[in-house]
Amino acid sequence: MGRGRVVMERIKNNINLQVTFSKRRNGLRKKAHELSVLCDAQVALIIYSSRGKLYEFCSTDMNKILERYRQSCYSSQDNVADNETQNIYQEVSRLKVKHEALQRSQRHLLGEDLQQLRLKELLVLEKQLDRTLSKAKQEKTRMMFNQLEELRKKLQEVGPSNANHVTCEEPTLRLHI
Repeated sequence: MGRGRVVMERIKNNINLQVTFSKRRNGLRKKAHELSVLCDAQVALIIYSSRGKLYEFCSTDMNKILERYRQSCYSSQDNVADNETQNIYQEVSRLKVKHEALQRSQRHLLGEDLQQLRLKELLVLEKQLDRTLSKAKQEKTRMMFNQLEELRKKLQEVGPSNANHVTCEEPTLRLHI
């Protein structure tokens, strides 16, 4: 007959709690000793009971193991921080280069620093400016037609009521594009 499965919850009976703590503490200490002997590992075990009593096991010097633990924890944190810092510097450098390129492009669009450009780059810039100018003219024309439509609607609304007082011809629109 085997033992039943142990339910993992706090033991409420103080006597059972102390007995279980003592047995498990000794078992854990035995396993730590076996691990250090069989595998030539440095093992440090620190246990505080619920009453605050300290129990410890160490295969070598406890202070050496704890110092080694501190160094490995802090050095890994430092490596993470160094990697994050390096990533931030790389991102800042990449953004600086992009910013400078955008500023240079803006100066070119404004007609500044053009002597640095080669003929091919000047042709690309000219085509870009032609497209931009064409779009601006189209938008201006669209806005003018919209305003004209609004004025015609207002004229039709006002027209019948003031037909006796105002005579006006419908304006003609000539656009020079």
